[in-house]
Amino acid sequence: MKNLKSLALAFVVAVTAVTANAQTKKIDVSKSTIHWVGKKVTGEHSGEVKFKDGAVVLKGNKLKGGSFTVDMTSINATDLSGDYQQKLNGHLKADDFFGTDKFPTAKLVFKTISEKSKDLYSVTADLTIKGITKPVSFEIAVKDNTATTSFKVDRTKYDIKYNSGSFFDGLGDKTIYDDFELTVSLVF
Repeated sequence: MKNLKSLALAFVVAVTAVTANAQTKKIDVSKSTIHWVGKKVTGEHSGEVKFKDGAVVLKGNKLKGGSFTVDMTSINATDLSGDYQQKLNGHLKADDFFGTDKFPTAKLVFKTISEKSKDLYSVTADLTIKGITKPVSFEIAVKDNTATTSFKVDRTKYDIKYNSGSFFDGLGDKTIYDDFELTVSLVF
């Protein structure tokens, strides 16, 4: 019985030591950025959306986790100005796009992480937009107190079908492509 207690104590100490090495680092939401690009047959629009909060989990300098909340009410087209910008921003916040009155935030939670090379990781995460959660995969580079990634999201998986050629015929030059691109820079 004494050996069993000693073994149990050793296990608890080992687990505590491993856990103690992991650090959760909050992102600096004022310095971290998300840039988006949405394309259509006749061109594209681009802009930004802000983080509400988020953190990465590091063990030493190795990425072990992450969770982020995005303030969808902050979505802003930066390629336009004046009335055109206000009109597009309003449409992006409307129910046929992101429905920010009902769904003011989006969430990304890392699920699996594998190291590809020094400072580069493959991540599969759960992305929740409009209350719908689907997996996304991307590579992320982590160096010092920063991380960067770019990836595409298929908006139709989140019930954003407005002018999608995958769901509507005869749209012609009104077609908006299903994928939108995100470029993310984290500072923590």
